[in-house]
Amino acid sequence: MKKIFSFFVLLTFFGGIAIAQTDTQSETPDQTTGPEMTFETTEIDYGEIDHGSDPLRVFNFTNTGNEPLQIKHAKGSCGCTVPKWPKEPIFPGESGTIEVRYDTKRPGKFTKRVTITTNEGEGGEGTKKILTIKGLVHKKAEEPAGIPESSPSILSPNGQ
Repeated sequence: MKKIFSFFVLLTFFGGIAIAQTDTQSETPDQTTGPEMTFETTEIDYGEIDHGSDPLRVFNFTNTGNEPLQIKHAKGSCGCTVPKWPKEPIFPGESGTIEVRYDTKRPGKFTKRVTITTNEGEGGEGTKKILTIKGLVHKKAEEPAGIPESSPSILSPNGQ
């Protein structure tokens, strides 16, 4: 009887250990493998700006992965949106910027996108990220007309 009781105690003890190990292994979070591009923001609002205002805006990012990040390509949704990106690899923990210029000589509301292609994903096959810029460009202020035709000439002696 003591042998049977001891057997059940040992069985319960080892069974509890096996379950505890299985539970702790399943609770550990998945580790990120490969590069991972993390942006501070993926949308920048120019707000309401004057015609011909500063066209440059900057998106900041960090490689939060554990392998070098390579930006393969960046493309604006039209010719009025021009991105500039780092061509060299961004190592884990390092940061970088993507500059975006919008043609602020085009009046009206705008929403434009920049598509970034990186080496993120399984086997570095590539992932796309979308950045957005938006705002409103006011119409160009009209220039005052030239000298009125009926104004007296400075050169004429009579003022006419």
